[in-house]
Amino acid sequence: MLVQMVQHLAATCSASPFLGIPPWYKYLVAAGRMAPDAQTGLCELKPSPLANGQAGQDVTLILLGVLDILLRLAAYVTIGFILWGAIQYISSDGQPDKTKEAQSTVINALIGLVIALIATASVSFIGRAISK
Repeated sequence: MLVQMVQHLAATCSASPFLGIPPWYKYLVAAGRMAPDAQTGLCELKPSPLANGQAGQDVTLILLGVLDILLRLAAYVTIGFILWGAIQYISSDGQPDKTKEAQSTVINALIGLVIALIATASVSFIGRAISK
């Protein structure tokens, strides 16, 4: 019974993020291509004719969702590098070479964070535009 409850909760069509990371099917739900089944309640892909090119759009929406996840993970990694650079800076004890290396780590991580945030915003914008 517990397994069924967990499967039911895990298989809902919610596009809500977990720790800021959306599910891979986020744009399919937004496009109305995925919905809960009336009988089982599980999230399923709605059938559609392939003649109108819907399958190609579905693949595009899935790829955008995966790319969105990867870019958000990259942002988390850059935050980790910012913290690592800060720890290096604190533990450099005023040694110029270690201080410079720590500053370089923080600056490069900040540049990476800005790139990841801009790319995530761009992917989200494109995904919302395609899914409408």
